[in-house]
Amino acid sequence: MSISSEHKPLGKQVTSSLHTLSPIVELNVGGEIYTTTLSTLKKHPGSKLAEMFTGQPKLRTDSEGRFFIDRPGNYFKYILEYLRSNQVPTQCIQDVYKEALFYDIEPLIKQLEDSPQIFGELVARKQFLARVPNYSENIELMIRIARAEAVASRRSSVIVCVVKTEEDVARCQDALNSLDMDKKSVVKFGPWKAAPSISDLLDCIQMDIEAKGYKISFQPHVAEKGFRFKSPDFFYKFLFTWW
Repeated sequence: MSISSEHKPLGKQVTSSLHTLSPIVELNVGGEIYTTTLSTLKKHPGSKLAEMFTGQPKLRTDSEGRFFIDRPGNYFKYILEYLRSNQVPTQCIQDVYKEALFYDIEPLIKQLEDSPQIFGELVARKQFLARVPNYSENIELMIRIARAEAVASRRSSVIVCVVKTEEDVARCQDALNSLDMDKKSVVKFGPWKAAPSISDLLDCIQMDIEAKGYKISFQPHVAEKGFRFKSPDFFYKFLFTWW
């Protein structure tokens, strides 16, 4: 009975404080401190951010009693500025877009998707890569091969075959067979039905591997003496530098 009486006032006090939340709110977002109003945070009722502060707040507090959100704090200022003044950010677009998706702020998401950076990535580049068979899997395969060959080495290389058309596939088949007989691993990309060229795809491969933190470059693969194919047409060597 005594335990119940001790906990009852505390529970009532916590419930009361949650339901009578101050209109001025202090936030700790990934270590960055922000002060704003409750109405600003709830500006878009259907968003995840608004739901965090609707009814009983669904957030933990830090040692100072500020509501804590475990997200990158340096980009939250752009989210807050949009909520305050409808100002769409013009810098850190890719990172702010990720945060807008997390907080599920639909109007901001749509406006960011109209920006050249996001439009180019989502509509142009990603749509192209979706037409290249096994693109993501091949990127991971390249990384696995490079890592396997990196033991006690400063650099390791991966041979890549890029073929845009079915005719290209037929033309490079003998070369692929020769490399296979020599037990050399080759990662093959293509064919695809889209306007971008082999050069465009090579740029995408480099871009996506660099985005994973690797230092990489590529050049035409020069066939060894005696090979019966012109390797620069379809074959490239991607060089990973480890240190």
